[in-house]
Amino acid sequence: MVKRVAFVVPGHLDTPTGGYAYDRRMVAELRELGWQVEVADIGNEFPRPSERARSAARDRLLAVPAGTPIVVDGLAFGVLPELAAELHRDHPLLALVHHPLALESGIAPADAEDFRRRERTALAHTDRVIVTSPSTAQRLAADYAVAAERITVALPGSEARAAARIERGGPLALLAVGAVVRRKGYDVLIEALATLRDLPWRMTIAGDRTRAPAIVTALEAQVRRHDLADRIAFAGAVDDERLAALHAGADLFVLPSRFEGYGMAFAEAIAHGLPVVGTTAGAIPDTVPDGAGILVPPDNAAALAHALRRLIGSDAERENLATAARAAAARLPTWPQSAEAFARAIEAVR
Repeated sequence: MVKRVAFVVPGHLDTPTGGYAYDRRMVAELRELGWQVEVADIGNEFPRPSERARSAARDRLLAVPAGTPIVVDGLAFGVLPELAAELHRDHPLLALVHHPLALESGIAPADAEDFRRRERTALAHTDRVIVTSPSTAQRLAADYAVAAERITVALPGSEARAAARIERGGPLALLAVGAVVRRKGYDVLIEALATLRDLPWRMTIAGDRTRAPAIVTALEAQVRRHDLADRIAFAGAVDDERLAALHAGADLFVLPSRFEGYGMAFAEAIAHGLPVVGTTAGAIPDTVPDGAGILVPPDNAAALAHALRRLIGSDAERENLATAARAAAARLPTWPQSAEAFARAIEAVR
């Protein structure tokens, strides 16, 4: 029997974020496993679609042949409860939830509650929900009334990385990776770094600068206000080759996210054997194993500065964390292993 599935994404798969990278790789891996995957791009207006975008998504998805399983990325699924109910009548329906929409940073409480209500309603119309971390699975079971037996955890995969490091002198190279949006906590990072001017460091922030222009403008002003323009560089979205070079040249990975549904950037840093500084928010404690990093409370610039000062000032402690990261990297799942879990969820509802 031919194994067919429609994989619905809100925008182009090449969009430079961890969520789209996961979707892109999962599509490729499912095809390697023999699935015929139809990628359905329903537009980039989600999670705040216009009526035109909603109507276009409805027309596109109702055209999927009845009986074909449909996987919908949660960035769109959570705001389409009516369409979810309609699709579920004739299709096995799966939601892929990277993290609940209500937990995005910087949205008004009323908007967060509206997202939570609509996503909860939409999830009630699924046969299966796929999540990228145990933390998200627990949250959906506790807060969104999704039965635990309907949830599949398919962790993001990892590639084997060369252990070789770029040897160089000069200031320590700090690296952060992630789209320049409020949830990543770059404002907290800049405040922390402003108190460490006496230490030798340079910071590179690699991530898409187009998603939240107002945030980018505010961060650039913050850098100028602290007179750090010669020490903090915004590299923008970078390709895989450049990203690998940044990891190879870094001494320390730091990202003070306010929430992560998994945190692929953290796993990537660990795969490269980098010591990590992050926060205790969301699934980050699941992603960063004990001994491989220091986690501080989110939105706490003082605690972040203390952790950075401690590691910038201690070659030995950074090496201890790096050793633990290299050991943890060997335990990370591969992408084929992740795809097998994903495929089992689809098989269960075919």
